[in-house]
Amino acid sequence: MIRTFLSTAALALALAPGALGHDGLTHNAGGERVRLVYDHPLPNVPGKSMRAVLVDYAPGGTSPAHTHPKSAFIYATVLEGAIQSQVNGGPVETYRAGESFSEYPGDRHGVSRNASTSAPARLLAVFVVDTAETELTTDDER
Repeated sequence: MIRTFLSTAALALALAPGALGHDGLTHNAGGERVRLVYDHPLPNVPGKSMRAVLVDYAPGGTSPAHTHPKSAFIYATVLEGAIQSQVNGGPVETYRAGESFSEYPGDRHGVSRNASTSAPARLLAVFVVDTAETELTTDDER
């Protein structure tokens, strides 16, 4: 089932545009690139959608501290390399390729970065979120 989803996400990635416009999903300043690879309303849960983003981190790349929507439940899996993550001021955890974690509605993501300064890392994050939600992250500096 996971393999099927990842294949679907890869197909969506191949068909998705390279830029997402002004919705706050594409960042490059910290050495990371975020692309929407899947967006589909859930037919059996009115008002909810599943959205998936692929996050590519350059060696040493990082994401700005950010908060997720109050409607978003997130399942993330590391596809390549290792990612360091800190949620809601808890400990910084390191997740390696093949490992997964969840984030809950409204969580603040204080640390999200490539654990390596010499190799790239890739993360797939799947959101179950209100369909009307326009931004999946809000940077703290906004």
